[in-house]
Amino acid sequence: MEQRRIISLGRSSLVISLPKYWIQSSGLKAGDVVSVAVGRDRSLVIYPGLRKENEEKSITLYVEPDEKHSFISRKIIACYLNGYSNIKLISKNFFTATQQKIIQRTAQALYMRIMDADAKEVSMATFLDESKGSVEMGISRMHRVSSSMCRDAFTSLKEQNSDLARSVYSLDDEVDRFSFFLLRLIRKAAMDPALANDLGLDVIDCLDYQTLIHRIEQIADQAANVAKHVIMLKGRKKSISDVLREKICNVGYEAVSLFDRAVNALLSNEVRELNDIIESNTIIEKLNEEIAILSFTEERSAEAVCACCALRDSILRIAEYSADIAEIAINRSYKPQ
Repeated sequence: MEQRRIISLGRSSLVISLPKYWIQSSGLKAGDVVSVAVGRDRSLVIYPGLRKENEEKSITLYVEPDEKHSFISRKIIACYLNGYSNIKLISKNFFTATQQKIIQRTAQALYMRIMDADAKEVSMATFLDESKGSVEMGISRMHRVSSSMCRDAFTSLKEQNSDLARSVYSLDDEVDRFSFFLLRLIRKAAMDPALANDLGLDVIDCLDYQTLIHRIEQIADQAANVAKHVIMLKGRKKSISDVLREKICNVGYEAVSLFDRAVNALLSNEVRELNDIIESNTIIEKLNEEIAILSFTEERSAEAVCACCALRDSILRIAEYSADIAEIAINRSYKPQ
């Protein structure tokens, strides 16, 4: 890192010289305009040329006639996460009906609007103002939805209520929408000091929150998995024995409690019970072993045994992801100020 001395110019102006190699590599000369942003750590970031705040980025994607639908969706999501506000898709032939449905579904999941469309081109845009977003508020809301999904999923199992299970399953898309928006916000903040300053984020916050968002989204996926198995058992007119179902639900509620405690401790910067949350993961593992033994002694139906195995796996994953969140919270508590 270079050190440069501040020079007094006139009565009130203070200036520093810019590195010659940076001027040359940026193609600048005397009289040109540069843009300056203040970072969260009071650093100055200098960009060559005029840089507009909240400047919208556009990209064009070309789609092959036989391109896999999943790849089309992933390309759109990748562009959205990397800060593009306007995305145009052009087919080298024409969009099939299935491709159009995939594009529409992906746009909906990203809160993007389709502005123009014909057989060969689709243009979509997002109008969200990232500078007015709140990452912590978004994470808190995402956690509330995910936690509610988990509790309702185990309640639907306990009561064998397939309608409640379907409601839980449908909420998974809502959590995905939160996840995409927050990840876009964080990735943009990591590259844009001015936006990071508006959002009150350091680079290390971006790293921590990205992992946190992934973990919350993965826990919501496990809630959806529990709900899916409740629906499956009901559809096949199979059920898990009362004793085993009660045991699974009680352990499931314990795992969800760890999730709630870990996220609340992270958001409140309260570290006293975080180690207990991590160590409680071992207790969940032992209880899961008891469920495994019960599932093979209590159940005669192959569908019920398979469902028990899947439910056990979801509970373990919820507990493991909660322990990961607790570790993030511990690491953040010693973040340099």
